[in-house]
Amino acid sequence: MSESTVSGRSDSPAVALGPTALVLGLFAALGAWVPVLVLVTFPWTIIAGPLAVALGAMGVHHARRGAGRLWIAVVGTVLGVIGFGGVIALFWPFGG
Repeated sequence: MSESTVSGRSDSPAVALGPTALVLGLFAALGAWVPVLVLVTFPWTIIAGPLAVALGAMGVHHARRGAGRLWIAVVGTVLGVIGFGGVIALFWPFGG
């Protein structure tokens, strides 16, 4: 066995945080701001927005340490904030 079995920086599960946040953020932003998709995807949009923000923030943290891509995590986080902001904007008029 000439190869090392120790995982490298690119083998870390933290590498997947940015792309996961990007996909969830895109889903949340589309589901909250595209009128045709609001009725169909709204329950999943409520979950996907905050989850994209949380995973994106963790992705930014790990990307600054060298595991993963920073721009993907930032874009996923921003899209998650936009999607979650759309949900909040939709519910704001119904508040007491």
